[in-house]
Amino acid sequence: MTRVKRGVATKKRHNKFKKMVKGYSKVASSRVKWAKNFIAKAGQNSYKGRKLKKRQFRSLWITRINAGCRAEGVSYSRLVNGMLKAKIAVDRKMLAELAVNNPEVFKAVVAKAKAAL
Repeated sequence: MTRVKRGVATKKRHNKFKKMVKGYSKVASSRVKWAKNFIAKAGQNSYKGRKLKKRQFRSLWITRINAGCRAEGVSYSRLVNGMLKAKIAVDRKMLAELAVNNPEVFKAVVAKAKAAL
């Protein structure tokens, strides 16, 4: 009976971890035990970041819409309320795009929402 030597598999696995942390500083890129922890933490942060990105973009859209509708003399909350009453179904992303790139169409939407109030 021969014994199984697992050095090749271990080396391959270690190299995989090291490849993943290439560019990290100091200990993170040289020690496998540390590299595993850094990879796990990076995964957690990237997961969190994907959720935060959605939140931040929505906030940005609302800020842009608010700036656009305040120039027309109505607050963001009144605009959204007016749009609901006028049955205008435009999401915040598109509304922000209109406010920035197509102000005349945005003004028309604001006018309709104002009329519905």
